[in-house]
Amino acid sequence: MSATPDATASLESEVPGTSASGWRHARRRPSLPEAFRSVRVPRGGPWWRKALAFAGPGYMVAVGYMDPGNWATDIAGGAQFGYTLLSVILLSNLMAMLLQALAVKLGVVTGRDLAQACRDHFSRPVSFVLWVLCEVAIAAMDLAEVIGSAIALNLLFGIPLLWGVILTAVDVLLILLLQHRGFRYLEAFVIALVAVIGGCFLVEMFLARPELGAVAAGLVPTTQIVTDPAKLYIALGILGATVMPHNLYLHSAIVQVRHLGDTVADKRETVKWATIDSTVALFFAFLINGAILILSAATFHGTGYESVADIHDAHALLTPLLGTAAAGTLFAVALLASGQNSTITGTLAGQIVMEGFLDIRLPPWLRRLITRLIAIIPAVIVTALYGERGTGSLLILSQVILSLQLSFAVIPLVWFTSSRAKMGEFVNRPWLSAAAWLVAAIIAALNVWLLVQEARAWLG
Repeated sequence: MSATPDATASLESEVPGTSASGWRHARRRPSLPEAFRSVRVPRGGPWWRKALAFAGPGYMVAVGYMDPGNWATDIAGGAQFGYTLLSVILLSNLMAMLLQALAVKLGVVTGRDLAQACRDHFSRPVSFVLWVLCEVAIAAMDLAEVIGSAIALNLLFGIPLLWGVILTAVDVLLILLLQHRGFRYLEAFVIALVAVIGGCFLVEMFLARPELGAVAAGLVPTTQIVTDPAKLYIALGILGATVMPHNLYLHSAIVQVRHLGDTVADKRETVKWATIDSTVALFFAFLINGAILILSAATFHGTGYESVADIHDAHALLTPLLGTAAAGTLFAVALLASGQNSTITGTLAGQIVMEGFLDIRLPPWLRRLITRLIAIIPAVIVTALYGERGTGSLLILSQVILSLQLSFAVIPLVWFTSSRAKMGEFVNRPWLSAAAWLVAAIIAALNVWLLVQEARAWLG
């Protein structure tokens, strides 16, 4: 059962602020009002019932860590350097687990998503700039998903890329249909697609037969990743494509779909189970992300195809190198599932950001249509003018834009959750604050370095 627009006024009074001194508004309109607190959680019963009741938001967030934007960097890293950069995927996911746990805490404890928290804390001009940057990042992310879905449709059914891009607009109707039936239906659809992606790569691993010893060794970081400029460049690309800003806004909102109660004990339990949900889901995302790199390493590295970095090329070579047509088909099916999953969560993130920063109230279909058109229009133009080559360049550009915006989401999140005035007794412990600020600093420094290198490449 979902909250209706008519109930929005009453819902506003249900969202408690932690402290009138810590936030500009003690209460405000909830995130995703049509789904806010629509999933009730049982108080008693065995632990697995509660775990199942909380399962869902973490998987919706996890799809952003296995989206088409990750595929190019994982394929390039595996083809060029074998299993060496598996450790980078592991470290990136550990960072993601920490940041998503902070997003959970912010949403549950304060009743605000990250966009609303920024609007409450910062001045209007600063909030407006943050909103613009976030919209650009979400459009860039959505652009990668649109292109990834179009490429998958082209590989599976021979649909021209231009028509594939246009067809991705249909998923707006799917989102409306599923969410109208209840947010759990939307979560179930996303989880089902994650299972499809995982199943496809499980079969691919069986076909590729990677060296398990080399895979295990690749999980251990080496100094070569930092000292070798080529490896460092790909490693930074993996980091930029893995830790994505829209997921922090998204998670802090959809975690509020569950409701256990408003007492301190209820919130503490909600934070615990929601964090378990996201951590488990991100572990599965790590397995799938790692499987893409492992498949590339086992198939292309050391076979004369180390230069493979394009999704089309990887698909074309999988069948002859692995000796079965199923390899290429499963690759394309997983890509389509990945693109569709990511467009759903990206569109929801666009709604959350627009409502949170601007506090505007538009019909759900209009909000989602605007978000989708922002991504589809540039994709249609580039595809029509430059074809496959143009979409590949646009995919890379989208990841650079995401890298640029990431710190503008991470730093406020760490700042807010480390503030006792805003979080009360749920404030980050000193060791957690130190770890979170260290992650924020690493992400900022590495992404600045990546942007400098991209700028040099374009200018040179």
